[in-house]
Amino acid sequence: MSNPLIIAYHLIWTAYGWWLPNDLRGSMSRFVHSDVLFDLGNLHFGRKRIQPPSREVRAFYENAKGKLKYNLLDMRIPEIQVIAQAFRDVIASENYTCYACALMPDHVHILIRKHKHRAEDMIANLQEASRLRLRSAGLRTPDHPVWGGPGWKVFLDSPDDIRRTIGYIDDNPLK
Repeated sequence: MSNPLIIAYHLIWTAYGWWLPNDLRGSMSRFVHSDVLFDLGNLHFGRKRIQPPSREVRAFYENAKGKLKYNLLDMRIPEIQVIAQAFRDVIASENYTCYACALMPDHVHILIRKHKHRAEDMIANLQEASRLRLRSAGLRTPDHPVWGGPGWKVFLDSPDDIRRTIGYIDDNPLK
């Protein structure tokens, strides 16, 4: 059986510190590289099938705040507006086709049609432009990381996948 043709990418990444290796929800990390963070809990590779209650996740991150190297910051309206402008400029300059985007206080979802750029390059372009824009607007200091890493990508191979993912992204802020 041949591999299906990829037609779009669902790209997801977090703000700095908002999905730690030993997150209660599970993670794709195989190691906790910081002894300080190791004390927060056990590592669970992969997303847990049964998710913990949100109050437990909030308590986990409340406990993590004092252990992180940098402050745990979320994206509020001013930051979200700056990030949206940076994304708009990258999408226009690179000729990406964006089907949906949700800028959340602690993470990003964006659905982009397949392009000459690899999914990883699209994430890097969007992260770099928004990081620079946030810093130039004075909303992040030069020493504070903005994004939590290279993120995740989901390859979509059918129009039904795209429609389902658009609905998921559109509903994300409501959750």
